[in-house]
Amino acid sequence: MAARHRELTEYKKSLIKRDLEMGIVMTVYRQKMERLTVQVIMETRQVAWTRTAEKTDGVLDLFEIREVRPGRNFKDFERFKDNKDKHQDSMCFTIFYGSQFVLNTLSLGGEHLLSYSKCGALLRFGNRALRITCWLRKQMYSVDQTKKNSITLKEVKSLLTLINFKVPGGRFLKEKFAVNHYTPNCMLRFKSNADFRLCVCSCRSTDRPDSSAVLLHDFQRFLLYQQKESWANNLNQVRELMTTFIDDNMRKTNDPEFTVGEFLNFLFSKENSIWDEKFSVLSSLDMNNPLSHYWINSSHNTYLTGDQLRSESSTEAYVRCLRLGCRCIELDCWNGPEEPIIYHGWTRTTKIKFRDVVKAINEHAFVASEYPLVLSIEEHCDLRLQKMMAQIFRDVFQDKLLTDPVELEADQLPSPNQLKGKIILKHKKLNIGECLGRKDLRQGDKQGELFIWDPIDQTWYKHYCVISGNKLYYAEENELEYEFGKVRPQWFPFSHLGESWFHGRMSEGRQTAEKLLQEFCSESVGRDGTFLVRESDTFLTDCTLSFWRGGRVQHCRIRSASEGGHTVFFLTENLHFPSVYALIQHYRENPLRCHDFNLRLSDFVPRPNQHQWFYSNLSRGEAEEYLLRIPRDGAFLIRQREESDSYAITFRCESMVKHCRIHKDGAMYVLGTTSEFESLVELVNYYRKKPLYRKIKLRYPVTPELVERFCTVSASAETVLEPRDLWEKVSLLTDEDNPLGDLCKGVVDISKCNVGKSFSNISMPILKIQNDISGQWNTYKTILNDFRDEVAKDMSDLVVYCQPRSKDKDHNYGYKEVRSFVENKVPSKSKSIEFLRYNRKALSRIYPKGQRVDSSNYDPYPLWICGCHMVSLNFQTPDKFTQLNSALFSLNGGTGYVLQPEIMRLDTYDPQQEMKTVKFTLSVRVLGARHLPKTGRSIASPFVEIELCGQTDDCSKFKTTVCHDNGLNPVWLGPHRQDAEIVMFTVYEPELSFLRFVVFEEDMFSDPNFLAQATYPVKGVRSGYRSVPLKNGYSENLELASLLVYVDIQQVEEAEEELYSSSSQLRKRQAELNDELFLYDTHSGLQRVGPPSRRDDLLQEFSYNEKQLQKINDTCRQKMKEKKINNSKFYS
Repeated sequence: MAARHRELTEYKKSLIKRDLEMGIVMTVYRQKMERLTVQVIMETRQVAWTRTAEKTDGVLDLFEIREVRPGRNFKDFERFKDNKDKHQDSMCFTIFYGSQFVLNTLSLGGEHLLSYSKCGALLRFGNRALRITCWLRKQMYSVDQTKKNSITLKEVKSLLTLINFKVPGGRFLKEKFAVNHYTPNCMLRFKSNADFRLCVCSCRSTDRPDSSAVLLHDFQRFLLYQQKESWANNLNQVRELMTTFIDDNMRKTNDPEFTVGEFLNFLFSKENSIWDEKFSVLSSLDMNNPLSHYWINSSHNTYLTGDQLRSESSTEAYVRCLRLGCRCIELDCWNGPEEPIIYHGWTRTTKIKFRDVVKAINEHAFVASEYPLVLSIEEHCDLRLQKMMAQIFRDVFQDKLLTDPVELEADQLPSPNQLKGKIILKHKKLNIGECLGRKDLRQGDKQGELFIWDPIDQTWYKHYCVISGNKLYYAEENELEYEFGKVRPQWFPFSHLGESWFHGRMSEGRQTAEKLLQEFCSESVGRDGTFLVRESDTFLTDCTLSFWRGGRVQHCRIRSASEGGHTVFFLTENLHFPSVYALIQHYRENPLRCHDFNLRLSDFVPRPNQHQWFYSNLSRGEAEEYLLRIPRDGAFLIRQREESDSYAITFRCESMVKHCRIHKDGAMYVLGTTSEFESLVELVNYYRKKPLYRKIKLRYPVTPELVERFCTVSASAETVLEPRDLWEKVSLLTDEDNPLGDLCKGVVDISKCNVGKSFSNISMPILKIQNDISGQWNTYKTILNDFRDEVAKDMSDLVVYCQPRSKDKDHNYGYKEVRSFVENKVPSKSKSIEFLRYNRKALSRIYPKGQRVDSSNYDPYPLWICGCHMVSLNFQTPDKFTQLNSALFSLNGGTGYVLQPEIMRLDTYDPQQEMKTVKFTLSVRVLGARHLPKTGRSIASPFVEIELCGQTDDCSKFKTTVCHDNGLNPVWLGPHRQDAEIVMFTVYEPELSFLRFVVFEEDMFSDPNFLAQATYPVKGVRSGYRSVPLKNGYSENLELASLLVYVDIQQVEEAEEELYSSSSQLRKRQAELNDELFLYDTHSGLQRVGPPSRRDDLLQEFSYNEKQLQKINDTCRQKMKEKKINNSKFYS
């Protein structure tokens, strides 16, 4: 792609850019093919697609574009391959964008479009000043829909809320307007952004951003003595740097000077980053060691986009991981109907074709890195399909596939340089002894889908379930299918019960249905085909379809009958459906034909919503009593409080009842302090879709009828009684061997269940699934026994270096072998030296334990320091450990290969030995931030957590205070507006340590919610006042978001080592004493065991140690202050 990009001349680029700005009519492939105008808006750095000039259908930020993929090789095009789509491969491309693991897509087709896809990268870049201007204009347009480049004082208030800043009061903006010589009634104009930025900047912490100046020689001294920038001795380079941050061309002279605002822009810029970019540069000389000397970026179950039980498998997950720098990916291969498939065996994860995966790997294998890619293959296919796999590998990869050793007489693995552009297979090989695969913790379990009737919203919910022994474990209901627009299980006869078009039983059924349709169609100018479905008035087991045609309401009976032991539904005898839902879906897509009409079902009349969750006269105690009767998280009500214009939302979560205040601010309803809504209905609808507290969404409105229905049911954390004897008893148990781990919602003792009961008129046995699963498992089990240890010669011949080997055979290993360990079965500490010796010669791979069904990750650090090469993580989970992994592999050009430190290859190195020599002290102070992400309706109240990860002391984490209601430009100060506290870390081994910043927001319940993070290897951290560019959970840059910190790195002299060593030992002893004192205070039995004076002795030792620790810390600070005075000549 890059090579093609260079072929474009500057003139051609300008023409393409002009066309894109003017707008081009293209075919957009979504749910249907549409001809829309696609336009690049350079003012805001966005791509928009519109149906008409007045209305924008969709928009994406150029900053969020991750890939522009030419051709038709994406599923959006596959849906329409049989239609009259005339666009050739060279005329189509797909834009992948977003900040989640599963990216959004925009697939386009048009005339001569390949050149436009080449131009995608051109539009994504610009300097910081330009990006801030585009960002401000984008925010301004969001409140100035007319795009007249001017907004009022009232709109400025809305704008500041939008950009994460809470206006302190009504007079605040008026005063700011007055300072900048604006009247409250005037229009603030963008005017090339100068006035607009002045107003926004004046809301920041600097009272007068343009009042002072930083002169050229001042700036040079700052770079030399505070920032330790040796290149700043060259005054011309300093001058050149300053001019890039000066907005006014008239001031770009030989003697430039910064305004305070421009100086702050420099401090927050990427050019002033805390990270030394020289460590991100590829070192070719470091790529000549054997593979066993490297850490290799590795993924576990690469095909999954979510959890390990029921998420979607996707070829795009492979593409995402490869483009994130992964160099070892996993393929779980199973028998398909005709060809191999990939999925997580024995689970409900979806299946994808092996051939499609191999093609996707081939296209993206060397986009992010040209160094070797390892395919870790978990083989479950029979010999016939293994031969097919081998042929697919050869046909698709061709000369990329490594099939022969690089050197025949070698005694060590080849280097990454020798294996450039090669794909290596890790697979069982014939004649090297027994290959023990991973223990499948799921074997012996039976799995399937379980439908449970929810008595509150009168709906059946599908759960993933596992039967182990006589217990049935089931997970949370699967909501993903509905949220992402996938098709419901149409075969299930109850699937219509949760639909908005199904009204259940109506009083005066026909008359009520006609009234609802007439009212709906008169209000919305209803078209023919508008419909609703209700239970039949006459026939107990049937339903009635009522629809609008020709200005009146007509009714059709939906009949039901038994066919082959199952219930079917139909309007006409010749066309049967497994459910009412399937029937309605069919007639929404296909005409309903009768002798006198022919129409499709169109809009539906939703069930009337009486907002019965609102109570005007209910006390807090009564609300709690109501909620305790409803044994479901997500049950809620809203009540009027005694104060005027004040309300409270009361909801149930984690078996507790919580309250949150809602107050009126003018016409707006405000939840907490900053989440604004135009009405209570909007608030409820918003939190039905978004979590209100942790993962809990509003789900069950507590109506008087619901309270009456449950008035005799007591809520209990131990048991839940289900109606109509669906289950005798559901017990929420804790089980160490629970196959669902943290995803488990409940456990059913099958021995106490009555199998074979039917529900209402449905003939399907409720627990028939138990028998079905058993039979299904027996079939799978028999097949596995036939072929699980067999390896096809065709596949074996493709394996060269990564030959799986039993980890139980500790001696006589060869360099071509690889051992795989589950995370908690790695050789013990007593064998760490032997394990290190093995890792210096051959490869090892670590993978998560089977209980991590939620795709959580383990800490890779203890395994890295043992020399493990491929520490496989779930890349789809954006947690601390994948972020540490991204930080490590940001080294060496992001190639996915990082040379292990030389210390780890010394015979004297022992990873389990306690680190005693302090090499550096690292002091950090958080000063402020800019442009923090806004995740919901509320304004962020951020705080920062700083952590030193690696071989560190126990006290290696620090949190700032909370800066309330300001995510735009928060500043962190100490007590009485003094400088914020400096936190000091001791660094034992900078090669093996990481500095991590995490920004959280404190929500209305005082819980922390992740906003952004930045993690760096300590060896590349720079001293001085530095910006920390923030990243999302997947370690991808966030637009403009950054912290400003002060960092001081001091090398520890020999005379100081004893001080820091004593400090470390005292901290550990204090932690031990604290634990022992806690036991004495809380367990009276321990007090009786020892003598009465024991607790007093502990307290005395604790107090003495505290004084000694304070003396040592004071001495360390004094030495640091002396160093700073002696070494710095900075003139302020």
